[in-house]
Order: sequence, then structure tokens, then C-alpha cells
Amino acid sequence: MAEINPRLRAVLDLSVAEAREYAGRHEYDGKVQDLSPAGVLAGLGRLDAAATQAPSPASQSPDGEMLDEYDAAHLATFERALRVSYGELKLYRANPYFHISNLDLACYDRDYAAADDRARARAEHLAAWPEAIDAAIASLDQVPAPVAKALAGAVRGLAAGIPADRDEQAAAAALKAHARFADHIDAAARNGHPDAALGAAALTKLMSSIEGTEVDLGRLAERADAERDRLRDRLAESCAQIDSSRPAMEVARKLVRVHPDADGVLDAARRWTQRAIEFTSAANLVPYQDGECLVELAPESRRWAMAMMSTAAPGEPEGPSIYYITPPDPSWPEHEAEEWLEVFSDTTLPGITVHEVAPGHFSHGRAIRRAPTLVRRTLHSEAFVEGWAHYAEELCVEEGFCANDPRFAIGVWLEALVRVTRLACAIGLHTAGQTVEDCARRFEADTHLSGQAARAEATRASFDPTYGRYTWGKLEIMDLRSRARQAWGTEFSLLRFHSAMLALGSPPLGLLDTALRRG
Repeated sequence: MAEINPRLRAVLDLSVAEAREYAGRHEYDGKVQDLSPAGVLAGLGRLDAAATQAPSPASQSPDGEMLDEYDAAHLATFERALRVSYGELKLYRANPYFHISNLDLACYDRDYAAADDRARARAEHLAAWPEAIDAAIASLDQVPAPVAKALAGAVRGLAAGIPADRDEQAAAAALKAHARFADHIDAAARNGHPDAALGAAALTKLMSSIEGTEVDLGRLAERADAERDRLRDRLAESCAQIDSSRPAMEVARKLVRVHPDADGVLDAARRWTQRAIEFTSAANLVPYQDGECLVELAPESRRWAMAMMSTAAPGEPEGPSIYYITPPDPSWPEHEAEEWLEVFSDTTLPGITVHEVAPGHFSHGRAIRRAPTLVRRTLHSEAFVEGWAHYAEELCVEEGFCANDPRFAIGVWLEALVRVTRLACAIGLHTAGQTVEDCARRFEADTHLSGQAARAEATRASFDPTYGRYTWGKLEIMDLRSRARQAWGTEFSLLRFHSAMLALGSPPLGLLDTALRRG
């Protein structure tokens, strides 16, 4: 693989799991990141050293591409985010998710390379588990109890990725190390600090650094409340088309009780995947309409998420993307399984599929593969990635997807209420003294979720403090669209606007205006 810009390489070396799976940098296959305190310190040192060696914004980079002013700013945002996350906040010492991602073997499931090559990489990765787990245990000395409890299942689920045809000696060593890792997290769940809050200063610094902008959490919380109120109004309008005699949430909660059974969820997702792709193409909403999207059961280590997309990454040969679905666990009590299945109801699954597939993550992934520079193909703003997919849901309502069936719009408003509640709960839990239980009650009050599903959403706030990025990113994209309509006048079109943004790959929110200037 060709040599790349040393600054970009230093960023990727501190983001191994993301670089391998989401950027398709498979030179990292079979490798784990050194997440010991000494390893992280060395990685930050290389990041700082590389910053003094790389080309200036308008000069030739080692990979033969021009690093223009936008690309330099995009890269600098990711450098700053790593310095904050690893150096200033030391999140890898408090959050096991860094280490779970580092160990996860599910990244080799997609058919991006020959089966033998992927099996070899998986075996090398598994053989590195004992050393990586030693590093994890050395680092994870500040894990709050709520975070440990939230991720204990994901830690245990890592073992499910060990292949049946493994080398028994290597597997035995890996499983022994894995048991130590699970015990360490269980101990943190019992003895860790009871408060998972980062604090306002840390959350502000984290969110500002990763999106290259200055975040005002108070203002963002106000926007979340205003968006919640707007969504309630839209929900009421749509539910009135079903039954105007009852409160909207009562109508919605009745609708979500109509859903496939656990065995039928995958087939339903496959049907909606095809419909979403066909509509996106017919409406000409995105610049690229190609590629294959499969729908599969989520690997056990990733079942903390109800649905997720694993796209064909930009650094890989052409291959299928996978829309992962997590039905309820067969061991759950019937009422918990029923609550979980309501997420995949006939009302909500269509909008979830639009988000994950088209014109959401799958369509975005097709565009990222064509982004004009390596920086844009490789470094992805999570707030733009999720904000784009969330924006895609309301976009489909606006453009008439399932226009004759108000259940689609109802599902979009319901899911949007979940996302805006994430933003409110992330700020509340990490800055305002709220607990996971408080957040679960807010999900039950402000959304259609209840019980296990509401608690799962609330729990995620403890280990994913920026999961309000869905609504934050959507609001920034909608604001930019309003400015583009005004600036471009009669020359505005959705395809032009979307193409201008997606040409930037997954731009940090602070750099989104570049699409307006260059589009």
C-alpha cells in the first residue's frame, strides 16, 4: 500500500480499529493498538512529531494528492480530537469501549478480501489478545461503575467472535486473557465510582475538539428542547391521520406494538432495504446509487446496538455492505423481548432502514468511496455521519416516501424523539447530575420506548457521551441547507446540496460551510 502523509499515519495509528473497519486500511489487519498508558503516550508523541513534518496546506503530500486548505483543517481537527481524548481527558482509562473495539474480531466478517486472508488476520488478531488485554487492564483504572455495568455484556460477547476452526492453543490463551478482562470489568461494576459524569468542562472540550467548533452546551440543550417540541407537533399531526380522538403518543404506542416476531425481523428489514434503495434512486437524492447491501444478524459483540451499518469501506475493493440487526435475546423474559421488538415495528423499522441504508449510511458510504482525497476518504466525523443519516429520515418524509401511509412519518418522528432525547440525556448525565435511571425515565416520558429498550438507550449515555451527535449533526445540516437555498436561489437542488456535502467525505461540523462555498 502506498506511503501516506505522516500526519495522517499518526492519526490512524491512534485509531486502529476505526481505520481498519471504517476507512478500509487493511494494513492494520491482525494488529491491535497499544492502549497501555505508555503506548498511548508514545502514540501522542508521534502525532506531535508528525505535525512538524507534513506538507503545508497547498503543497504536495507523500501520497501524490494535494492537501488543500480544507483537507488540512479536516486533518487538524482529528489531531486535536485525539490530543483531547487520549492526552487531556484520558478516556481510554475510564471507558472499556476503546478496548472492546481494539479486540473485536467481527471486523473480519465482511467479504472485503479472500476468506483465507481474513482468517489469517483474525488468527493474528486473536493471538494478540493476551498482550492487548494486559494493556487494557493496566489502563482501565478509572472505570465508573455505570460504565462497567453498561459494557460488561459487550466485553463477554467478544468471545463469540472466536472462530470454530481456531488454533486451540492460541484460543485457550485468548480465552484465559478474556476471562481476566471480564473479571476486571465486573470488579469495576462492583467497586467503581458511582458517577459516570465527565463534567461540563470535559464534555464541552470533547465535543468541541472532535467537530472543530466551539460548543455551548447550554445553547445546545435549549436547541434540543426546541427540537423536541417541534417533533411533538409533527407527531401529533401525523397521528391525527390515524386517530384524532386520542393523544398522539397513545396512538403511536399502540402502533409500535404491531411488529414482526423475532424470527421475522430480518426478512422485514430486507424488504424495507429494497424499498428505501429504490426510492432514493428514483428521487435522485444522492450522487451515487450503486453497491450491494446485505441484511444480517449482528455479531454478538455488537448487540448493544439494535441496528447498525457496516459499509464497504473506501480503502477496500468493491464488496457488499452489511446492515446488522439485533433481535431480542432468546433468553429474555417475554415482556422484555416484546419491548425490544417494538423498535422493529411496522411503524418504526422503515425509518430505521432509511437511516441505515438509503439515503442514509449505505448511500453515504458509496459517496465516501469517491471522495477526492485520502484525508476525506479516511477520517470521518461521527456527528456528520449520524447527522446525515438522521437528516435522511426527515428528508424522505419531505420527498414523499410512503406518502399514503402516515405510519412512516410517525416512525420518523418517534425515532427523532429518541435521538433528541439522547442529546438531552448526554448533556444531563454528564453535566447536570442525572443518573441512568433519570435518563431512562426521560426516555419513557418523551419517547415511545419503555422498559428494557428505554433503559438500553439511557445506559448508552454513560459510555457514549457524544451520542447526542445524531440530532446535533442533523440540525447543523438543516441549517446549512437553509443557507444554501438562500445563497443559491433558483440554482439550488437537493442533489447539488447533498453532492457538495458528500464531496467532503464526512466533514467535521465546524467545516460544513465549505460545502456552501465550494458547491
